[in-house]
Amino acid sequence: MDYNYDGGLGFGYYLFLLLVSVFSIVCLWKVFVKAGKPGWAAIIPIYNIITELEIIGRPWWWLLLLFIPLVNIVIGIIVIFDLAKVFGKSTSFGFGLLFLSVIFMAILAFGDAKYLGPIAGQPAV
Repeated sequence: MDYNYDGGLGFGYYLFLLLVSVFSIVCLWKVFVKAGKPGWAAIIPIYNIITELEIIGRPWWWLLLLFIPLVNIVIGIIVIFDLAKVFGKSTSFGFGLLFLSVIFMAILAFGDAKYLGPIAGQPAV
């Protein structure tokens, strides 16, 4: 019997993760460009969150809330639903962004969604 299995994940798994990560960056880049922000902001840690907060119309200090345990979950969900709203998408699309983010971010990036402006926190007309 061969007991030399090291339990490691194969090369294919890591290649898949790399491809999904690169695709996610490309999608975020395209979403930023659609919103009139520089696409390169998608690859700069922390700054990409500040840029996303600007896109949805939330203050920059919400970034600080993302460092507080449990509060960051609530703030993250609000940001996701606000992102759907500023691109004219429904609450159900927001749930798609929450649970299947790679797919729904690709729909935002490559679909016909138009950026409506930072309408977060404003009453519906």
